[in-house]
Amino acid sequence: MLTEVFGFASVSTMVLFYALESRSPRYLLAFGGSCLSAAGYAALIGSWPFAAVESIWSVVAYVRWSRLTRANQDRAA
Repeated sequence: MLTEVFGFASVSTMVLFYALESRSPRYLLAFGGSCLSAAGYAALIGSWPFAAVESIWSVVAYVRWSRLTRANQDRAA
């Protein structure tokens, strides 16, 4: 039961932060963290392909966040 709640919370926050990511780079970073959380849930239930895909999504989100943050800093300078 606790595992299912963790999985539901992970995927729900992932969808929420994905929907909000255009508002702030912080949401993009939170999306990446939620992807890692979902990957952890997938690993707990033994769904290794899902864990791998979510891990890749977290890396993609981090790279996007990093580039966006760097671009915003360049614009401010």
